[in-house]
Amino acid sequence: MKNSELRKLVSQYKEIKNKQSKKHADNFKLADKLKEIEHRYFHETGRTLKSDLKEFKEN
Repeated sequence: MKNSELRKLVSQYKEIKNKQSKKHADNFKLADKLKEIEHRYFHETGRTLKSDLKEFKEN
C-alpha cells in the first residue's frame, strides 16, 4: 500500500470519528467502518492506527 493510500485511510478514520460524535449518526455502521479501517491499517503497517495517531499528536 502506498503512503498516499495510508494517508487516505487515516483521513477516513478521522472523518468517521468526527461523524460518530454527532447526534444523529448511525453509530453501529460507523463503528463497523472504523474497525475495517483499523484492520486494514494494521495489516499493511503492522502498527495500530490509534497508537500512530497519538504519536502524530505528540509531535
